Amino acid sequence: MSPAAPDLLARWHSTCQALGLRQDLTLAEALLAAWSEPQRRYHTLQHLDECLAALAQWRHLAGEPELLALALWFHDAVYDPRAHDNEARSADWAHRALPALGLPEQACDRVARLVLATRDHVASDADMGLLLDLDLAILAANPQRFAAYERQIREEYAFVPEAEFRAGRRRILEGFLARGRLFVTEALHAVWDGRARANLRQACAALAQAQA
Repeated sequence: MSPAAPDLLARWHSTCQALGLRQDLTLAEALLAAWSEPQRRYHTLQHLDECLAALAQWRHLAGEPELLALALWFHDAVYDPRAHDNEARSADWAHRALPALGLPEQACDRVARLVLATRDHVASDADMGLLLDLDLAILAANPQRFAAYERQIREEYAFVPEAEFRAGRRRILEGFLARGRLFVTEALHAVWDGRARANLRQACAALAQAQA
């Protein structure tokens, strides 16, 4: 079991308790197993733990923090770096699995929509924006963690040739830098934007140097 798993199970228990859901760990254990699959290097229990920890820090900004927590549990529950439907399949899993815990249909629909929003990263309301910001919190991590994240992404895409990966990764990171703002939530924009842009600029420079 991952060192993060006991803490994550405690978080799961707390979320279910707050929502009045059945305390059946079968689904939580299935999610932990999914997040532990061998093809993952960044989209692992570490990422889930970091997202949930960020939610705990900023939960006062959320209208429905427990539903955001469930959405974070499911947002990368299905992850194949070669696939293009991970978010849709993750949202479908949430929609199918959560009713068994006693979550009302409307709330199940909401969680599934939140998960699906991570596909295009477009928010239609404040809580959805907060969820997307938490998913991108890694961009504003300290330089050492951000460098580890970049290595982890490369390992997940080990099947992509080096030159092709560098060019594609540089386009993605430059796309982030071109955004008017990286984070939807005003408080997170104020705290994270500068640090995230510094990380992105450094990563882009390193990729450009490697391509030269």
